[in-house]
Amino acid sequence: MARRASGVAVRAAAGAVASHIRSLKSPLFRRAVDGPLIGPSILSADFVKLGDEVRAVIKAGADYIHVDVMDGHFVPNLSMGPAICAAVRRCAPSVWIDVHLMISNPSDFIAPFVAAGANNITFHIEAQRNPAALIRSIQSQGATAGIAIKPQTPWTALKSLFTLADVFLVMSVHPGFSGQKFLQSALPKVRAIRQRISDQQRVELDGGVTMRNAAACVGAGCDALVSASEIFDSGAYAKVISALRGK
Repeated sequence: MARRASGVAVRAAAGAVASHIRSLKSPLFRRAVDGPLIGPSILSADFVKLGDEVRAVIKAGADYIHVDVMDGHFVPNLSMGPAICAAVRRCAPSVWIDVHLMISNPSDFIAPFVAAGANNITFHIEAQRNPAALIRSIQSQGATAGIAIKPQTPWTALKSLFTLADVFLVMSVHPGFSGQKFLQSALPKVRAIRQRISDQQRVELDGGVTMRNAAACVGAGCDALVSASEIFDSGAYAKVISALRGK
């Protein structure tokens, strides 16, 4: 029985990877975009009805789903793993899934998340000695690759990766919990990064993004906004997503 289950899992993983490769013919995180992309973070979703929540924000206009992964070591919280990513993929087969690894040893989890349906995997430069090699590994497995920095890390830490990574994620809160106040110090980092990369690469802000500061984020050069509690606590998903987009 165990051998049969293993075979089913392998076939499912192979099918997921093939689907990702097809989607990367025109990847969301590797093409020019008109206006900011909005990615609700399911960290603030109601997990009792996760599938309904995912489908609701997509219907309300979300461009992608953001999955925050924490290990209780790299950051002081513990969240979700590949099984949750796979659940999102099952309930929304065509949605772009953006996985943010806030974990130690991120290289150990690339293959499981690709198999679970991730389209983009972002890891922290603070957690990886050879980020260039891991970026190439992610891309070779059929996903786009992002690199993230904590608030205390300068943007210059990313300089050697500007021609390699697909996504540059700037944390605008201290990673670990949703609902924190936005750190204005993130905006100069966004400006500096945007000036040094192409229109086909994303600058993503994660943490404390609200309807009140979204315009400043976009004005600084951010073209992918992650928002958790602002969307999921609102009860008016379409209204909030539209406002974040500046409409």
